[in-house]
Amino acid sequence: MTSQDTTVELTAETQTALERAEASHRHEALFSDRAHNIKQSAVRDVFDISIRPGLVSLAGGSPSLSKLPLDLVGDTAKRVIEEHGMTALHYGGGKGTEELRQLICEIMAEEGILGASPDDVVVTTGSQSAQDIAAKVFCNPGDVVLVEDPTYVGALNTFEAYQVQVEPVFMDDDGLIPEELEARIAELEGQGKRIKLLYTIPSFNNPSGITLAAERRQRIVDICRDHNILILEDNPYGMLRFDGHPITPLRADNPDDVIYCGSFSKIFSPGVRLGWALVPRHLYRRFYLAAEAVVLCPSTLTQLLVTEFFRQFDWRSYLAESRAIYAERCAAMLQALGEYFPAEAQWTTPDGGFFVWVTLPEGIDTYPLLYQAIDAGVVFIPGAAFTPGNETSSKLRLAFSGVSPEQIHEGVRRLAPVIAAAVEANAQQPVA
Repeated sequence: MTSQDTTVELTAETQTALERAEASHRHEALFSDRAHNIKQSAVRDVFDISIRPGLVSLAGGSPSLSKLPLDLVGDTAKRVIEEHGMTALHYGGGKGTEELRQLICEIMAEEGILGASPDDVVVTTGSQSAQDIAAKVFCNPGDVVLVEDPTYVGALNTFEAYQVQVEPVFMDDDGLIPEELEARIAELEGQGKRIKLLYTIPSFNNPSGITLAAERRQRIVDICRDHNILILEDNPYGMLRFDGHPITPLRADNPDDVIYCGSFSKIFSPGVRLGWALVPRHLYRRFYLAAEAVVLCPSTLTQLLVTEFFRQFDWRSYLAESRAIYAERCAAMLQALGEYFPAEAQWTTPDGGFFVWVTLPEGIDTYPLLYQAIDAGVVFIPGAAFTPGNETSSKLRLAFSGVSPEQIHEGVRRLAPVIAAAVEANAQQPVA
């Protein structure tokens, strides 16, 4: 290539870049107000980093699939295609297959939701799409959604995209504090705010691992009912209580006041992208129509695969094995934290789920520590991702679900010097 050819090529590249920049400038004005509230998930950012070779990831809440019989899954998929291929590979109903919705009711019965009807179930593309549908159906810009502090970052991103005002409510070791909820509602109503939803993860909250105490559950529902606030109960971890005895969901005794969200991601496979919403009957039609307007219909192929697999496989025993794995990994993390972390650090002690929540002394920002941790060969999620607003956080989430006990031990060992250095530097800061 001659120098003249190079000049022509560079000129063409520059021209293309200029044209794209001009188009970007023109199209910026076309974005909706809502689009400016759509944020990239901090969890996804760290997840992309965590797949680098050599890093120990204590970041992603990935389920363990080590006990999943892949040969049986493969045989099931083959049989579904061979025997039901023309159905499996075609469009289906917008609310999901009757057989899967019946199975979902059986699963919910294991948790204590008895008598649920398949006619009140909407199959969704993972449980997060149910959160999106709820925000779309019930929330206008400026409406308030109450959340636990901290809460799931994906839900925060969803609600903020719909231009709602997300307001946190304090928790203690027993979950949402009823008196705090009442005070927060009174404060917001006094400001003329309209509160539409309480979004809660009552069992093994993501990220804290905290469980709402059984004796508080009905009180929380009663408070919300008194103020005409609908509860959006997200319960993907409810079946993963280490002792095998899940606490009864809020929805069980409150069919008219709770939308219940479940998921196959944690009890089977996140790759099938199937969840569900159990919707109060008087709210069902608009919820279902909103879901259908987005996805038309959930994947018939994955619905048939999941239904057939659960019918042929002893899924209850599989869940018992999974719980044992998570209990072992949680114990390994708690042991490693006690061995390596400085005395100034505190953490939760979950009895199920995927996460441990670490609190460092006030004044420490865990976000910059992430980059130091990556240099040390370990990844976590900074606490600021799990609360609305832009304030710094002295907390961090550690996930034990997808990592072996040996990797957990090594990951905490690598992280500990970063934490200890931050605690020491913070202690040397002058008191304001």
